[in-house]
Amino acid sequence: MTSVLISGASVGGPALAFFLRRHGFTVTVVERAPAPRPGGQAIDVRGAALTVAERLGVLAELRGLRTHMKGTSMLDGDGNELWRSTEVALSSGRLGGDDIEVLREDLTGLLHERARQDVEYVFGDSITSLTQDEHGVRVTFERSAPRAFDLVVGADGLHSNVRGLAFGPEREYVRHFGTYLSIFSTDNYLGLADWQTWFNDGPAGGAVYPVRGNTELRVNLGFQSEEPIEYDHRDVQAQKRLIADHCAHVRWEVPRLLKAMWAAPDFYFDSMAQVHMDHWSAGRVTLLGDAGYCPSPLSGQGTSLALVGAYVLAAELSTAPNHEAAFAAYEARMRPFVTLNQALIEQNREAMEHEPTEESGVDHAKNAIRLPDL
Repeated sequence: MTSVLISGASVGGPALAFFLRRHGFTVTVVERAPAPRPGGQAIDVRGAALTVAERLGVLAELRGLRTHMKGTSMLDGDGNELWRSTEVALSSGRLGGDDIEVLREDLTGLLHERARQDVEYVFGDSITSLTQDEHGVRVTFERSAPRAFDLVVGADGLHSNVRGLAFGPEREYVRHFGTYLSIFSTDNYLGLADWQTWFNDGPAGGAVYPVRGNTELRVNLGFQSEEPIEYDHRDVQAQKRLIADHCAHVRWEVPRLLKAMWAAPDFYFDSMAQVHMDHWSAGRVTLLGDAGYCPSPLSGQGTSLALVGAYVLAAELSTAPNHEAAFAAYEARMRPFVTLNQALIEQNREAMEHEPTEESGVDHAKNAIRLPDL
């Protein structure tokens, strides 16, 4: 029985664990966080990823948890409305379609519940080294005793630990776009009802939208910088200071939102970037989702790529004669799909500056793959 270690318990990792376990693999998931991570923005499940969600057995529940935005507005720095739309939302695209927008924590919670049966989860730990030979991969951890696995999958995000250990420094693969974004929660003191409000004031701006029956706001605050900014990916207070410093000049409700940010327990911050690699596999180690081919949140397709990638990787591993053939088939099937979806960022950047239309390149990109049988 093939043993697989998956690093990362967000979206791609649990989805892959579910499909692999169903086909007889022994699966362990290691996650640095002490439990499934709360908070996060609204994310989209689109096109082929809806089919994957159905095969995971979570599609009906996702539909019940979807957001219910009725439209979106764009404001200038003084809070004056530049445009509004009841047809399209900047976070999710065309309203009223088959695609599902859901809070990240709701999706990850469903996937964890679906995948944890007969899957070993190790929270609060991280991989420190990978040593490969013809028999498998010897793995050492920060806290757990060393273990051996047949295969290792890095599903651990833009700043992938597995990618760093198996492929080398992040700077060789990550392309930054000069945009930095935070997400956190606060009370819906604005009284927004199923409506997104975006705002822009020069190089800084963001969005607010209600969730949880309009009782809570999810807040995005971010900024652009021509020069790359160095910051500690695990120092939340330093990240909050970056947002405060770069958004201090922004008007409208931003001073109050910044005050709420300092009290938010679920603050998250990162740069908008993509990952580009010639190969996603090295020996017995491969990458999944943002770790190998992050399209950036500006594409709106990171979650869908992770779900589809998990399904395709599981399918190839369950049918190929060996891991080399499986990894090659996985890359061959996924790479054109990834390329199309990574290209969406330019269109979405333009939508931030002009009123969006219903026509969208995502309608083609989200379905541009044939899912194998599993």
